[in-house]
Amino acid sequence: MRYTARYIPFMIGSPEPLEELDARYEREAFRGLSYEDALRRFTALWVWASEINPGLGADWLEDLEPDLSIARVLNDLPRDA
Repeated sequence: MRYTARYIPFMIGSPEPLEELDARYEREAFRGLSYEDALRRFTALWVWASEINPGLGADWLEDLEPDLSIARVLNDLPRDA
């Protein structure tokens, strides 16, 4: 199930049009983008994010812990899994 179907079902009666829009955007938005251009964009975004949050990536496991906690709850796993 696409993320739109999980987050917006109460706002849109039928998620199909939104899913079609998402799929079309994914196909068309970066169609002509080369690997090198994509890497340059990623690097620029990483630099910008690092300027906003200087500690970004310093302890990636600590940054990931809230997501792992949510995944454990959603998957009914113990806290130490």
